[in-house]
Amino acid sequence: MQYAFLCYNHENTILAWSKEQEAAVMSKLGAVEDKLRAQGRLGPVARLMPTTSATTLKKDRDPPLVVDGPFAETKEQLLGFFIIECAGLEQALETARELAAANPGGCYEIRPLAVFHPGTP
Repeated sequence: MQYAFLCYNHENTILAWSKEQEAAVMSKLGAVEDKLRAQGRLGPVARLMPTTSATTLKKDRDPPLVVDGPFAETKEQLLGFFIIECAGLEQALETARELAAANPGGCYEIRPLAVFHPGTP
């Protein structure tokens, strides 16, 4: 089963990292990604641009309203995600622990993915 690993952290903390800190974290994450790729378990990985670049379409009205910035008001921001094949929740937690050891602070929200094919029964 595929799981989404949603990476949250305090955006201001991450943006304040020196180039050396950034490179060190990315190197450690790269090692975990290489291991998962070699095991054939790594799917798409994305790092989101800062929330200052976000645009939100609020669809609770007609016509929908377009606003600058992210919709959620939270202390921690969604910074990116991994899609990883795991045998079950235990392996997903083990994988999250490996990612966490490489990337300090924040949290990983782990969610199983359901395949979605619009128009198919």
